[in-house]
Amino acid sequence: MKVLILGGDGYLGWPTAMNCNAKGHEVVVVDNYLRRNICNELDVAELFGVPNLTERARRWKELSGSEIPVYIGDLSDWSFISEVFKEFTPDAVIHYAEQPSAPYSMLNRRAASRTLINNLEVTANVIYAVREFNGDAHIIKLGTMGEYGTPNIDIEEGWLDIEHKGRNDRFLFPRQASSLYHTTKIMDTDLLWFYVRMWGLRVTDLMQGPVYGFATEENEGHPELYPFFNYDELFGTVINRFITQAVAGYPLTIYGKGGQTRGYLDIKDTLNCVRLSLENPADKGELRIFNQYTETFSVNDLAQRIETVGKGLGLNVQLNHLDNPRKELEEHYYNPTATGLLGLGLEPKFLTDDALAAMLEEVMRYKDSIDEHKIFRKIAWT
Repeated sequence: MKVLILGGDGYLGWPTAMNCNAKGHEVVVVDNYLRRNICNELDVAELFGVPNLTERARRWKELSGSEIPVYIGDLSDWSFISEVFKEFTPDAVIHYAEQPSAPYSMLNRRAASRTLINNLEVTANVIYAVREFNGDAHIIKLGTMGEYGTPNIDIEEGWLDIEHKGRNDRFLFPRQASSLYHTTKIMDTDLLWFYVRMWGLRVTDLMQGPVYGFATEENEGHPELYPFFNYDELFGTVINRFITQAVAGYPLTIYGKGGQTRGYLDIKDTLNCVRLSLENPADKGELRIFNQYTETFSVNDLAQRIETVGKGLGLNVQLNHLDNPRKELEEHYYNPTATGLLGLGLEPKFLTDDALAAMLEEVMRYKDSIDEHKIFRKIAWT
């Protein structure tokens, strides 16, 4: 298929581009370097240097023999996105092109405005571009399990059947986000659901949990093709942060009681989930929702496992419970459903002690690159 990947420079965007291209799809990537620019502005950095998107595409061609064309520009600009769609009429659009950080969205008014404008305007432009240039194209949008919050009932896979006063209907599962970023993802879902009903779009919305790792089939033995691996409070996911803190000898930053429970998955599983969604498209006029995670852990579970595995490697791992800078439940019920992707053939890669050890050992190779002052800034929700 002809696959357009929006946000192709990102932590998940570039690995997805390589994975889809390696599986035989014709891939084009688009990015405006928003994430890179924010990291530069706020003095946070990835663990290892990541070449720009054009250079990554060049190195991928040298390795694989396949070309991934690159467009650099802002997808909130209609003239730019329409140019991309005219020149490369996609069969599928994988939409990662959003400001992806909950802490950044809560930093200040400017960051909040940037998050709102970028995320919602880009999603709206994607919808209009698909309608204008290829109304049958399949939109695959990366959502987040954070849209659901932590309700005191089981979390169904996107939809909820309701019986009320003797009548029945089906609704989107209630959303209750815990950050502005997550709120924009809810708005994305609402926008897509509206235009699915109005225009008969075909959409898959992936409610993804936090991702960990950086090793994929395509970059094995080629660290120059690693994705961004942030270890800072803004862009680093919790397992990646804890692993880097363990290597640096920095006490693991556990927020509050540490009972916050979420669904997690390996980056390789993310690639497989997206590709399975791509190769098994939603029907026309369908908003298909998958909960995309493989295991649930509390923050305490993760910290204790990394402590155990890290000490086995000779690391001095310490745990530190901090006053929680976020406004969230620290102890709660959490039981989400996730069967749709398994039904398409997903074979999960679980977080074993060996997997943790492999990540720790790889990060240890870059220990001298860790800047401790970039790890924790105490960005508060209130």
